[in-house]
Amino acid sequence: MKASAKPAAAAPAPEPPHIDAARAEADATDLAPVVGGNLRRLRTRRGLSLERLAQLSGVSRAMLGQIELGQSAPTINVLWKIARALEVTFSALISSRTQSGALVLRAAESKLLTSKDRTFTSRALFPFDEPRRVEFYELRLAPGGVEEADPHPPGTVENLVVTGGTVEIEAAGETHKLETGDSILFEADAPHAYRNPGRGEAVMYLVMTYAEAIG
Repeated sequence: MKASAKPAAAAPAPEPPHIDAARAEADATDLAPVVGGNLRRLRTRRGLSLERLAQLSGVSRAMLGQIELGQSAPTINVLWKIARALEVTFSALISSRTQSGALVLRAAESKLLTSKDRTFTSRALFPFDEPRRVEFYELRLAPGGVEEADPHPPGTVENLVVTGGTVEIEAAGETHKLETGDSILFEADAPHAYRNPGRGEAVMYLVMTYAEAIG
């Protein structure tokens, strides 16, 4: 008699993402008044009503009003929609003026922004002191996570390197699979997406360069 085959071992469970939900929520709350003040200043400088900005950005008038009052902490996607509509850099919305000079950014004090489903986080690795032409971010994407990004201002370029896991970048109608150590440079003024097809968290570092510093 043949011995019965042993059942296949169960696949290991996906590694949990290293996303501190409590910290991300606290960071968003801390940024709320900064974003609100910047939004109000940039909107009025361009002579836009809340209704008009809502039409341009696709963000509701009620949500914009809450953000301006510091009563709502917007997600990454909402901030990008607003920045695009105002034709300003991302940092123009989250920056607060500080003194000039060397500045050390401690990991424990850095600010995290999250996607609505909390599978994607972005940590700014530059000071929120003024709008700038070049921005540097640490990005983390949970297993199976997808982050779809709206177009950035014309001429914006993203240079990204994967330092952990596997990432698929969709840009200009093509999908590029990147393993740890791979990098990519692409024009980000069109819709693009980041996907994590792996079973572990993906970690990326992103340098975003705008055609000009505005805001």
